[in-house]
Amino acid sequence: MSCHASEYEGPFSRVSRVWTLTAPAPFADESSCQCQAPHEKLTIAQARLGTPVDRPVRVYADGIFDLFHSGHARALMQAKTLFPNSYLLVGVCSDDLTHKFKGFTVMNEAERYEALRHCRYVDEVIRDAPWTLTPEFLEKHKIDFVAHDDIPYSSAGSDDVYKHIKEAGMFVPTQRTEGISTSDIITRIVRDYDVYARRNLQRGYTAKELNVSFINEKKYRFQNQVDKMKEKVKNVEERSKEFVNRVEEKSHDLIQKWEEKSREFIGNFLELFGPDGAWKQMFQERSSRMLQALSPKQSPVSSPTRSRSPSRSPSPTFSWLPNKSSPPSSPKAASASISSMSEGDEDEK
Repeated sequence: MSCHASEYEGPFSRVSRVWTLTAPAPFADESSCQCQAPHEKLTIAQARLGTPVDRPVRVYADGIFDLFHSGHARALMQAKTLFPNSYLLVGVCSDDLTHKFKGFTVMNEAERYEALRHCRYVDEVIRDAPWTLTPEFLEKHKIDFVAHDDIPYSSAGSDDVYKHIKEAGMFVPTQRTEGISTSDIITRIVRDYDVYARRNLQRGYTAKELNVSFINEKKYRFQNQVDKMKEKVKNVEERSKEFVNRVEEKSHDLIQKWEEKSREFIGNFLELFGPDGAWKQMFQERSSRMLQALSPKQSPVSSPTRSRSPSRSPSPTFSWLPNKSSPPSSPKAASASISSMSEGDEDEK
């Protein structure tokens, strides 16, 4: 909220909402003017019914806000939406005050101030806020109501630092977010200290910056090397699994293709060499042709005999040829016929 928006809160109440979403919330002590809007005493019932446009309900929420997290943001969201028309001021305690009454913080005060300035529900940030709220402080900032969780907050020698606020009817409770707190986050860091120390050593931080001893530094670096080796082995295993899966997929594809090709080959073979295949028909045709070529047809008996040529002399008759119809009755007869054939030859000579 700018100075002019603080001076004319009513007309700029809607503009201030846009302002908090487009720029960091302003610091109260940097504003050159104080809130001049009418500031009559309001009850919670009146505030919940709705106030005039020029009279937003000024709600105050304070805290340490170390390691700003979603629990902080939800508490501020509740404070901002308690009433239809509200202006949220957030007080942040300084380092000196926090270290005195609560303990050491992780973030310094400048970091905590900046974290609050960039929360969308915050309209104004009050730096170096008091630990206990005084009437003078409430009057200075024209605070109507104080928002905080209802659990008694014992500190600075008091059982509840908000007791007088509650008695004045200016306290409005909010709900805590379970499961998240600054103490929980610090507990996680302490519990997993070795993990975070090793991580920061790996990122380039020195052992001195981390307040780590020489022995622990060597141990952490050795553990980092072991983790790297484990990661490499894990990557190799994953790659080998991927390779095996790919081989299995390809083998399945090859087997499927082989089965398809084998079916096609068997079908073609049966079509060619089966009982009714083309090869059998072709073989039968070729064998019949070969049989016809090897055994030609005989000439008919009634065909006329060729006439002998007159120029040729008649073939001599060989009387010495044995008669086929009367073979020799015995070997002696056969030898006699052979001797007669030889005698006939001698006579011709």
